Amino acid sequence: MHGMINRAIQCFVRDTYGPEIWASVAEQTDFGSDSFEAMLSYPDGVTIRLLSAAARSLEKPVDAMLEDLGTYLVSHPNVEAIRRLLRFGGDEFTEFMFSLNEIEGRSRLALPDLEVPKLNIFENEDGSHTLTCQHSMPGFGYAMLGVMRAMADDYGALVFLEHQGWRDSGEEVINIQLLEEAFSEGRSFDLSAKAV
Repeated sequence: MHGMINRAIQCFVRDTYGPEIWASVAEQTDFGSDSFEAMLSYPDGVTIRLLSAAARSLEKPVDAMLEDLGTYLVSHPNVEAIRRLLRFGGDEFTEFMFSLNEIEGRSRLALPDLEVPKLNIFENEDGSHTLTCQHSMPGFGYAMLGVMRAMADDYGALVFLEHQGWRDSGEEVINIQLLEEAFSEGRSFDLSAKAV
């Protein structure tokens, strides 16, 4: 597993629950250090132990923790760059949703060896949308559920999201019902970086 994923889990635990909880999780994971290097690769078993240790320490199911991780990746000030990258997907939530079809290719331009979940979104006959998420590590769909909730808030959209499990192909399925595109004001966003 790419170190950036393990590092994201580390930062989520540390920034949200404190350095003492992270120290306990790192000790339980037993990966030979107290911090992950973002540009290294780690055996998948380390990531599985990391998720298990974090869920035990936080007394949460792994799927709930992964959803919280997804929310953190978009909403916490320490990872503002991810939010900015996602907001380049469009001016409205609907545009952002359909930009997810290209996220894997865009991510490979920046980090060719990072395994990004393969995302596909399409509109259903009833006007709802289906997002499929496929990754070698099961459960990434729950992180995407958190990302989608946080991005809906970011855009000011009112959505109903539901993780609907796995297909036989291994894809996780998320149902998205966009109830109102402009429900609230949303967070401010400027495509150009402001000079300070």
